[in-house]
Amino acid sequence: MAVCARTRVEIAMIGRLVCLLLLAGCAGGPAAPDWQANAHVALSAHTSAWLAGRDRVAAHELEIARREVARTGDATQLARVELTACAVRFASLEPGDCAGFEPLARDADTAAQAYAAYLAGRWTGLDARQLPPPQQAVARGGDALAILRGVDDPLARLVAAAALLRAGRLPPLGITLAIDTAAQQGWRRPLLAWLGFDRDRLAAAGDTAGAEARQRRMAIVSGQVAGQFQ
Repeated sequence: MAVCARTRVEIAMIGRLVCLLLLAGCAGGPAAPDWQANAHVALSAHTSAWLAGRDRVAAHELEIARREVARTGDATQLARVELTACAVRFASLEPGDCAGFEPLARDADTAAQAYAAYLAGRWTGLDARQLPPPQQAVARGGDALAILRGVDDPLARLVAAAALLRAGRLPPLGITLAIDTAAQQGWRRPLLAWLGFDRDRLAAAGDTAGAEARQRRMAIVSGQVAGQFQ
């Protein structure tokens, strides 16, 4: 029962980010049409499963979200499904280029096109006002740590951290903040990705002790510590 309750809370939290990226009118107003409600639930479940490293569940839920939104024939809505899924991967330091968006790019709205460019690192001429609010400050520039600390949503913070890292603007304390953010949520996949990145960074800088500490923590997350689950 406790696990189910935690899952419901996690999906609700992730749903707030999905609303920003995908569906207008998630909060308040008339009841959403069934395709919209179904897509919202499926995309939230996809995000939660992918962050936890449950790939089969994640793939299944993403297909449901795609199918529900495709019922509308709306390229912009379907593009936002693809971009949401790509943003989740980007938060775990996977490439930001979004192959699922490309077939939809011509017919998607300017906001979807701007977000695709943002995730891909194509920031020249980018209108930050077209981005989801948590990412606008990243594109505009400024103090990276202040920007990250100003993002309340954990997943949006990881997306912002990944964007800052790609732009070469993320300081070591920003990497630590990304690690702490993933750890606090229990998001196994991004936690391993950020720990692995920092391990390699520390090793390259000659900080063997720091790199080994990161590796030991990765072993805990991966379940490789002897007797961990006994």
